Amino acid sequence: MEFFAVKKGSEPAGRSLWNWTLGALVLLLAWEASGLDVPLARLAAGGGHGFTGRDSWFAGVLLHDGMRHLAFAAGAWLFAGVWWPVGVLRRLSRPARIQWLASLLLGVALVNLLKYASRTSCPWDLAEFGGAVAYVNHWAWGQADGGPGHCFPAGHASAAFAFIGGFFVLRPVSPSLAVRCLAVVLAAGLALGLAQQFRGAHFMSHTLWTGWLCWAAAWGLDGAVRMAEKQRTCLS
Repeated sequence: MEFFAVKKGSEPAGRSLWNWTLGALVLLLAWEASGLDVPLARLAAGGGHGFTGRDSWFAGVLLHDGMRHLAFAAGAWLFAGVWWPVGVLRRLSRPARIQWLASLLLGVALVNLLKYASRTSCPWDLAEFGGAVAYVNHWAWGQADGGPGHCFPAGHASAAFAFIGGFFVLRPVSPSLAVRCLAVVLAAGLALGLAQQFRGAHFMSHTLWTGWLCWAAAWGLDGAVRMAEKQRTCLS
């Protein structure tokens, strides 16, 4: 499959990645236009006046606190692996390991920067779900809803999605391993997003945007690295 292949001197893989990235953005915008965020939140709330999953051990302790600690451990593994590679990191060059770490930090920074600027509050803050504020779309920049804000996009899901850069650095080494890495990261990110959805901490679009932003950050960084490598080759 050309999506996973890396062929020096050819462009099909790059075009395919562009098509997938743009296609995912179109689907994401279609989700936004559908207005399904609030209906899905009502479903997660179980028709009640609040989110029963907010105090759930499974969603709150295991999938929130536990996965956050696991993400910190994975980040430490990746950071230390730049100098002392263990496991799959042994198959990557040091520049590739640095790129993976950089894409992780870039994704987390991008998501948190947007969260800092966002004035949108979380579902559990809405009057409909037991809070005190009215719903304001997260794209209504500058329009406050009267709540604490800083809810968009989903920071917790980035604990998984930020590792998506592994796909790009693993493709030249092993396309099949890159696919497995991508599948695990996407599944973990969606699982964390759904857990937060049932707790009332985020709308589904928050999770989807986090996934796309982390992908776009890693993809852009990979493109910049490849362009720099090509320029060095031309100059040598």
